[in-house]
Amino acid sequence: MIIVSACLAGYRCRYDGKTVPNDEIVALVKEGKAIPACPEMLGGLPCPRIPSERTADGSKVVASDGRDVTEAFLLGARETLRMARLYGCEHAILKANSPSCGCGFIYDGSFSGTLREGLGVTAELLLENGITVEAKD
Repeated sequence: MIIVSACLAGYRCRYDGKTVPNDEIVALVKEGKAIPACPEMLGGLPCPRIPSERTADGSKVVASDGRDVTEAFLLGARETLRMARLYGCEHAILKANSPSCGCGFIYDGSFSGTLREGLGVTAELLLENGITVEAKD
């Protein structure tokens, strides 16, 4: 079983209320081989919501209006990890560049569209707990 970003599975849960379905991910979910999760919504954030980015030092997640939303991101990451363990997931396919799901590159915290090397909050927690993570657009 694989845990996947719900937006890649066709769920409208992105910050902008849109979806970015990936045919491969949609098929995995339909076949019962993948479990969709949206860490940001599991953390209690609404949809749509104000965009957020992880700060340059990685210590916080801040919304574009300046609010600190770190706790919601941490809660969502923990809930996603709980789901992954519940379903025996050893692998995750997550949305590239996201402050939750990004793996390898995330937005730099300046809200300028600039990417930097780094991990989203959920990707980091899953990796720390032995779950392999790959990013997809």
